[in-house]
Amino acid sequence: MDRNIMINWINDGTISIPARLIKDYKKLKLNESEVMLLIHVHSFLQQGISFPTPEVLANRMSHSETDCSQMLQSLMKRGFLELQEGKDETMFSETFSLSPLWDKLISIACQQEVVKDEETKEADEKTLYELFEGEFGRPLSPMECELITIWLDQDSYNPSLIKAALLEGVVSGKRNLRYIDRILIEWNKNGVRTVQQAKEYGEKFRNYQYKSTTPKPTEPKKKFSSYNWLKD
Repeated sequence: MDRNIMINWINDGTISIPARLIKDYKKLKLNESEVMLLIHVHSFLQQGISFPTPEVLANRMSHSETDCSQMLQSLMKRGFLELQEGKDETMFSETFSLSPLWDKLISIACQQEVVKDEETKEADEKTLYELFEGEFGRPLSPMECELITIWLDQDSYNPSLIKAALLEGVVSGKRNLRYIDRILIEWNKNGVRTVQQAKEYGEKFRNYQYKSTTPKPTEPKKKFSSYNWLKD
């Protein structure tokens, strides 16, 4: 390959295209021709050419100038492309902006995250119900299901923290939601927000209980494994 051709090819640079455009253009009801035209507009804008005409665009595409003009009008009408007007001391100027397109892609991404979060939340709730029923050895009552929902929706407890409180209740032999609710309230009051913090809090409390208890000389010292959260 001729060296000058190679240098010119490198000097032409590259065009950065958001992956979201390729991934989600169908969801925006854009066809391939419209996407390719938008990519060309994006390319011209990156090169400092703010207003590529239908004729200039047609020279790069397999569409006629008329086709390009119609697509530009349609894209502007549907809110994917904006034509901005400016004025300096001597003349008016027109500039294409792809901000509306990027806004639509961002909106789709946000909607997808909301759906993903909702699906994750539903899966977590289902897992919690099944976990509680498995540990209790029976189906949960409607009131118990409502209490778990309150923990998640109103109290905003992390599902992993609820599982840790359940484990604390199981270890203590207290398989009821009232006991577990008291654990969660106690943790929340003391700033416990993660499973690791719950473990550390439990260890500190049990160490305190151990040190503050004076066993009889004839009795071996006992390390308390759990705290009676129902105790007033």
